[in-house]
Amino acid sequence: MSLYNRRSVSGYTEEQNSFAQNDAALISFVKQTYQLFAASLLAATVGAYVGLSTGAGVMVAQYYLGFVILEIALLVGLFFVKAKPGINLVMLFAFTFMTGLTLTPILSRVLGMPGGGAIVAQAFLLTTIIFGAMSIFALRTKKDLASMGKMLFIALIIVVIASVVNFFLGSPLLQVIIAGVGAILFSLFIAYDTQNIIRGLYDSPIMAAVSLYLDFLNLFISLLQLLGIFGSSDE
Repeated sequence: MSLYNRRSVSGYTEEQNSFAQNDAALISFVKQTYQLFAASLLAATVGAYVGLSTGAGVMVAQYYLGFVILEIALLVGLFFVKAKPGINLVMLFAFTFMTGLTLTPILSRVLGMPGGGAIVAQAFLLTTIIFGAMSIFALRTKKDLASMGKMLFIALIIVVIASVVNFFLGSPLLQVIIAGVGAILFSLFIAYDTQNIIRGLYDSPIMAAVSLYLDFLNLFISLLQLLGIFGSSDE
């Protein structure tokens, strides 16, 4: 009987240790993810600053499509080197710096409006508030958001296609619709990706950070477009 008890207690202790190790690994993963996310926002801010304060912004506006293609190429490259220490960080910050640089045209346009600085600040503040609120929702809800994955992906494809079409049409009304849908879509993506991170569904903190960064970036762009459009209509 005493042997049985020792086995039982030992097995229970080993199970506790296993859970503790898993929890510690998850906490470490989440910590790395948010550190990389914060560093990515900083790299993007530097990219935007360089674009706005130098002649690089004019070049981005002239060759915008080329910069977008380069941005996508860096993101694809990051997928291939995500498990290679050092190189993956270089690719991450090259990508996020480039996204900040590519933001230069819309930032310049909004900043050139009356009260443009306030509009940019409002868009960033709203993005931060929504990001925090949706993250908390993802942590506290008992609902499994994994079921939203397919719906979110289809909606994303539709938004991308509509954005490409409107790039050539230049319709203000269509842009308002795209920006409005985008704001809702990327708010939901924040909750979806946050829950996936907490549940350990990412195999790399870099790719988890990129997911959050893209959600934040696209939400910011959507809100900036909405506030910019409505701000210009008040002139």
